[in-house]
Amino acid sequence: MPNADELLTAVAAMVEAQPSNQMSLTVVVDGAVITGRLAPESMWRERVSEVLRTSERLSPFSDVFTSHRGARPDRGGSPTHLHFHLARILQGSLGIPETGGMYRVAIKDVSAWTVGDLSYSEQ
Repeated sequence: MPNADELLTAVAAMVEAQPSNQMSLTVVVDGAVITGRLAPESMWRERVSEVLRTSERLSPFSDVFTSHRGARPDRGGSPTHLHFHLARILQGSLGIPETGGMYRVAIKDVSAWTVGDLSYSEQ
């Protein structure tokens, strides 16, 4: 994986190895700031599948998220993506969506990152 941050990849591998979704992270990707909590890929896929399953129009897509598995550290490969939940894209003083969303970000596309999530102001 060219240009992937080895430390960030190690953080992602720890998240994959732990059944926890409490690691807060903020990343910059193509100028966008995304902040939220990381989740193991399998947990993230299951949650996206659940959301799609409840939609009349999108329910046929729900199986795609649970039937395909990417490279996982426990199967010999390093993680290639970060899986955010309760995440927001920060735009000025606004966090979109307000309630947090589910984002998948390629590690190789992250240009900057920090541990913790950034709060935003309603002012």
